[in-house]
Amino acid sequence: MGLKIFGAILILAGCGGFGFKLASAHIREERSLRTLIRILDYMECELQYHMTPLPQLCRQAAAEGEGTLRKVFYLLAAELEYQLSPDVEGCMTAVLSQSKDMPRLSYLALELLGRSLGRFDMEGQLKGLESVRQECRRNLNELMENRDVRLRNYQTLGLCAGAALAILLI
Repeated sequence: MGLKIFGAILILAGCGGFGFKLASAHIREERSLRTLIRILDYMECELQYHMTPLPQLCRQAAAEGEGTLRKVFYLLAAELEYQLSPDVEGCMTAVLSQSKDMPRLSYLALELLGRSLGRFDMEGQLKGLESVRQECRRNLNELMENRDVRLRNYQTLGLCAGAALAILLI
């Protein structure tokens, strides 16, 4: 009997942990999008007023970022500096393929950024940055909509699924 209870506790903890992991992934996605928006604001100012070259701009953007985004922009600066790929989109694709822990919405936004940077004149690049920023804001607003309820639901569903599974197996 003690072994069954121990197994039920492990099942409950495992399923509950999965629910809490989903909630933390949601929070991580929000944080990543906020950081990316801040980086895009910085990049727009640098391009507009200082006309900073892209490798240097990416290095400065990395200093503004944190976590995975910092790593992505440092790697992008190195790729652009050494011209390992003929265009920014190819460099961004190569860098994103190395970043396995990038949140999905930030990954998609960075792909979009890679398509617009270095491809057009200054005005086109600024419009591309604005487009990516608007996409990030839209995604962030969707994530923030009913945020508390959604996070609580992830956690509750994990615990309830664990309890139901434990009851079924006992």
